[in-house]
Amino acid sequence: MTTIGFIGSGNIGSTLARLAVDAGHDVVLSNSRGPETLQDLVTRLGPRARAATPVGAAAAGDLVVVTIPIRAYRQVPTEPLRGKVVIDTLNYDPARQGSVPEIEADDTPAHLLLQTHLTGSHVVKAFSNIFFKHLAALGRPTGAPDRSALPIAGDDAGARKAVATLIDSLGYDAYDVGPLVESRRFAPGTPAQLAYVNPVGTFAVPGRPASAEDLAKLLAA
Repeated sequence: MTTIGFIGSGNIGSTLARLAVDAGHDVVLSNSRGPETLQDLVTRLGPRARAATPVGAAAAGDLVVVTIPIRAYRQVPTEPLRGKVVIDTLNYDPARQGSVPEIEADDTPAHLLLQTHLTGSHVVKAFSNIFFKHLAALGRPTGAPDRSALPIAGDDAGARKAVATLIDSLGYDAYDVGPLVESRRFAPGTPAQLAYVNPVGTFAVPGRPASAEDLAKLLAA
């Protein structure tokens, strides 16, 4: 099984950590406040989980999930992530998270920002178009008729394959959208951002399953 490092352990991070532990993976959690603030979460997750600093989580992970406010992207350590597959869950929501000057100046699109920081890593966009409560509820076994697909995008084919394998273990199919630039097709404001939302437009749990075919139509739109 895989060790997954987490830089950020909020709603998406803690949900992914739970799914990963349940699938038999080990997880190393971190946040900006220190490992001691994560002990309750580690206890709930059980013996496959431990807490560390962001540098420690980055060094420990076979794959590393970055799930922090996008404005804090420069705080992600670069050297321990060199050569590694990094999963980028970040979305740009300036009203809620604060603005990022590089994005506002049109220097760098939001969906490419982390890769410009982690030039030595293989960044794959994933888990960025699903509400954390839907992520917790919609996972299904391989072959289930109501199994949902999650889009991924990254410039390295091997990295996309590694992330797809992880996603499969968590109860979802991976829908490969191609290079990282194509993650704009499931960025905020696109139809694919609402793929798992109730048909009447609410975020009620468990959410709406979205197959690969459903997702393909939304991505094309």
